Amino acid sequence: MVRSLAVAFGSLVIVTIVLILYIGFLQQQLRNINRQLDKRLTENTRQPIRLELISKELNALAININKCLRAEEILRLNSIREEKNFRELITNISHDLRTPLTAIKGYQQLMLSSELTDDQQKKLQTAQKHADELGRLIEHFFEYAYLINAEPTLNLERINLTNLVAECLAASITVLEESNLAVQLEESSPIFVRADKEMVMRMIQNLISNCVQHSNGDIEVELLAADKAVLSFRNPLQHAAAIDAKRLFDRFYTGDKARSNSTGLGLSIVSLLAEQMGGDSSASIQDGSLEIRVELPLWDTGTD
Repeated sequence: MVRSLAVAFGSLVIVTIVLILYIGFLQQQLRNINRQLDKRLTENTRQPIRLELISKELNALAININKCLRAEEILRLNSIREEKNFRELITNISHDLRTPLTAIKGYQQLMLSSELTDDQQKKLQTAQKHADELGRLIEHFFEYAYLINAEPTLNLERINLTNLVAECLAASITVLEESNLAVQLEESSPIFVRADKEMVMRMIQNLISNCVQHSNGDIEVELLAADKAVLSFRNPLQHAAAIDAKRLFDRFYTGDKARSNSTGLGLSIVSLLAEQMGGDSSASIQDGSLEIRVELPLWDTGTD
């Protein structure tokens, strides 16, 4: 009896040791899988998962992981290819539309030099107005196509953002008055940013243009200095419920029919320019008013 118990105990010990070793091996293989997945994420490698396989289940797991990784890689490459084709399409459309529009404007100028009746003059002015609007939309297409295809060349310098915003608003007074819009610029101490002046001016102009097109009341502009410089444009909306603030920076997003005269690219360009200068952009709607916030790096006084 004692001998039988000893044999049974010995067998149990051996089985326990084997199970412990097997569990240890499984844990080692799982750690190996995690290391390889982590390497793919951190080192941007495309190596498949490899194991010293004994377990059939681990073998099946590794196979399925590799299938998922291959499927994800195919989707990623297809997405890159489609994005490239889309950018080329925008560029081609921009160029193709510019040529006939130039001809249209040329013939309109020739007609101006002709003797026209008052009715014909009014009709020509209406045609010119629509041609100018079409030209503005095409310029948005062309600018966006250029920005997403070209490597940005930044001329980063010390810019007085407070003065630049005031100058751009002053230059837009005529357009604002034609739209019966007043601007309230919150007074603040001069805020200096490290940015490209031309790009910042383009951002401000697009923000003003967005307000002119879609504001249902006076515009509030504010400048703040925190971790970054913050430029805020706030304006009431007529159809606030129809607009998704999270999508305002998506290209071609127009929200509702009231924004149908827009390409939906103005704010996309603002977001793209801000990112290229190390900044950020955001939008929110509260109490029927839209606020667009653009953040830009402050000028480090240590670089003076």
